[in-house]
Amino acid sequence: MLAFRDEAPILVIGSAGLDIIGRAGGDLQHGTSNPGRLRFSLGGVARNVAENLARLGSDVALITAVGDDPQGEQLLAQARQVGINVDACLTVPGEHTGAYLAVLDEQGNKHLALDDMRVIESITPQHIRNCRSLFGEASAVFIDANLPIATLGAVVSAAGRAHLPVIADPTSVSLATRLSPHLDALYMITPNEAEASRLCPHPVPHADREQALDAARHLVSQGVFAAVVTMAEFGVAYATAQTSGHIPAVKTEILDPTGAGDALTAAIIFALQNSIPIDEAVRLGASAAALTLRTTGSILPDLSIERLYDELR
Repeated sequence: MLAFRDEAPILVIGSAGLDIIGRAGGDLQHGTSNPGRLRFSLGGVARNVAENLARLGSDVALITAVGDDPQGEQLLAQARQVGINVDACLTVPGEHTGAYLAVLDEQGNKHLALDDMRVIESITPQHIRNCRSLFGEASAVFIDANLPIATLGAVVSAAGRAHLPVIADPTSVSLATRLSPHLDALYMITPNEAEASRLCPHPVPHADREQALDAARHLVSQGVFAAVVTMAEFGVAYATAQTSGHIPAVKTEILDPTGAGDALTAAIIFALQNSIPIDEAVRLGASAAALTLRTTGSILPDLSIERLYDELR
């Protein structure tokens, strides 16, 4: 089994962009403007995972692509500020930085979302090959499924040559199957129920703990070392070849669900990098998700391992 290298950076590869989140002030009415509150923040699955890891204390290198616009400049500057290595990030002339638009209902649940991550197509297999030194220096690799199909293959191949664990987030229902050819090369995968339904032979109904556990076990049978299936307010199901279980969600107010899954993934990666057993690592992930749910933003600014354990207590 592959293992994390001690005191080496986590290499994070995938999407980054601007989050535009609107929360309705009452019942949503279709076909008209709805009163509510809007917020803007930096986001993107890979960028969120990278910042969470950096705030937890990991060394992190990020490979993403942004446009040659103020949002791209802001994103890279903020990443540098929190200690993320962005030397391998691309600024693409003539393109705009990616964006994610979500509409939440009055309770903070996602009603619908749109994303525009076309700039990520600029992360080509050749760029991954040009970054081979980062793979040689890394502890593990995280990817999100916004990456082009050929680039995903190039990343998995480069990680394999460097004997690195690969952690993958399916990102969305429409992108999840991009990971199907690589399941036997993944150390960990973190789908939600809908994404797991695309990766498994049977649907995973919402809130069905046993079906979520079956999905996690199926992914392990396909070669994944650890599968973590998130179930929103119903917790997390997980499995490895040696163990499986369900962690209830930490009861908390939901101000904004954006980034909660990314925080969960980052906390689990951090825990595994620090030799914390998978059962405890998933509990810490659930703690990170709960803390992020009640944050009006995609990242908890004062995230720390101490905060994660305090939340569990």
